[in-house]
Amino acid sequence: MSNHSFVIDPQQGAEARVGDTLALTGPEAHHAVAVKRTQAGEQLDLLDGTGLRLVVEVAAASKELLTVTVLERLQEQPPEHPATLIQALSKGDRDLQAVESAVELGVFTVRPWQAERSIVRWNAAKADKALAKWRAQVRSAQKQSRRSFEPEVKELVSSKSLAAAISAHAAAGDLVLVLHEQARDSVAQAVSGWLPEAAPGTGVVLVVGPEGGISDAELDAFVAAGAHPALLGRHVLRASTAGPAALVLVRHLLGEL
Repeated sequence: MSNHSFVIDPQQGAEARVGDTLALTGPEAHHAVAVKRTQAGEQLDLLDGTGLRLVVEVAAASKELLTVTVLERLQEQPPEHPATLIQALSKGDRDLQAVESAVELGVFTVRPWQAERSIVRWNAAKADKALAKWRAQVRSAQKQSRRSFEPEVKELVSSKSLAAAISAHAAAGDLVLVLHEQARDSVAQAVSGWLPEAAPGTGVVLVVGPEGGISDAELDAFVAAGAHPALLGRHVLRASTAGPAALVLVRHLLGEL
């Protein structure tokens, strides 16, 4: 793995073969040269976001053009049990902090949730811009961690819509865990009980509430839809740390860490 990673168009990646010369232009090329000070002879990873990793050597670098030679082509496989983070909107960009860390730790899908007690609110005029900010944060974290897969950022969901999504996840065989300080079973117990019967492709969904917590009505609706309240530990974590902490534990139990 090289020191730096950059994103390429999936079509360009699909057509690239070992020995080919590729020309990178636009923001990624500018970032490589102007920010990272990339020079001829360096090796880079080019990622298409769908599992493809091209190991390349820089042949020439100018202000707006990076010319590289493909040294190796690697097609990585997605995890057998992908993890999803459903993160409630939180003040102070704590939701974005959680998403950034979760991407670096291997989450496969993230989704913003407008919880009843979320202080931050996305109105119709703000939603598109805010969602674009989340997607930019995810891509940045993907490149920083040099992941070949770019996690999907789904549309904002309300509590009512989240209950419907949980029902769909449960019907598909996914394990949906709502992190809650009053839960009886731990995250470890829930995952360990689910894993032996889990079919390939099914995953673990982590639901993290806002600073004010998940309301009783929300919790009841989520449980009725098929979710399981789960305890992460004795201490109450911030919205920015609960999801990433649970993700590390889940991926360890899945044998991925």
